[in-house]
Amino acid sequence: MSSNSQNISFQAGQAKGQTQEKASTMMDKASNAAQSAKESLKETGQQIKEKAQGATESVKNATGMNKG
Repeated sequence: MSSNSQNISFQAGQAKGQTQEKASTMMDKASNAAQSAKESLKETGQQIKEKAQGATESVKNATGMNKG
């Protein structure tokens, strides 16, 4: 009986360890996905800023405001 009880306890410990490892892996993946999204948004924001600056320069050139 004691051996069976120890075996069940061991298996429960193994299952707990595997569950914790899976949870840790999922958290890492979620963190990596969030970081990728953050970097992507940062790049998009920079591209928008550059386009807006380019548009501003075009308007200044077209209206003659850039001749100062």
